[in-house]
Amino acid sequence: MSPSRSTNHDPQGPDPQQRRLLRVCRIGRAQGLKGEVNVYSYTDEPDRRFSPGAQLETGDGEVFTVVRSRRFKQRWIVLFEGVDDRNASEALNGTELYVEADPAEDLADEDAWYLTDLIGLEVRMAPGNGIGLPEGKVVGRVRDVLDGSAQQQLDIEMGSPSPAAGNNDSLPGHSSDSSSGRRASDDSPATGLIPFVEQLVPEVNPDEGYVTIDPPGGLLPGLG
Repeated sequence: MSPSRSTNHDPQGPDPQQRRLLRVCRIGRAQGLKGEVNVYSYTDEPDRRFSPGAQLETGDGEVFTVVRSRRFKQRWIVLFEGVDDRNASEALNGTELYVEADPAEDLADEDAWYLTDLIGLEVRMAPGNGIGLPEGKVVGRVRDVLDGSAQQQLDIEMGSPSPAAGNNDSLPGHSSDSSSGRRASDDSPATGLIPFVEQLVPEVNPDEGYVTIDPPGGLLPGLG
């Protein structure tokens, strides 16, 4: 199953009694003098989320309505209703905005998944990978999905997963060395980051418990 559509982090967890909010973006610095702001997107549906009339909300429930938007390089420039000048737009710097999650039935129909569903999955080598490792060879597991200003990345713990790898509660804590591909201590496994793009992560299969990767040599510790 190739990744047809992913959704964003679900910060409120899987409790069915709670509203499930998905993080869409983080507001950055002001753009110009008329209230526009730079927005760093965490969604793969920015045209939908930033379309005129679309509504986003803060974690406290304050609603922001999009007046207009346009893409600029790796970010979006958005004007929200009621944000009319630079002072108002500067006050929003750092604000994160969310939408309510789609019903689980809709996600199943669309062959989609939440990014949190990836945590704990086995990381296997893709067929015909450029490193030349056997297809399906397990090289690690997904520790986390990290948001960047340009793209998301999979944080991978290298080595064979433990029997409890599918249990998110057993994930190790992050250390200051976790993104460097070095061992944080003698007892900690090596970790590495891989951009979460289809070229490098061609298959995502939460139902079967794995993702496949086709990284260039040297990107992840111990591979190539």
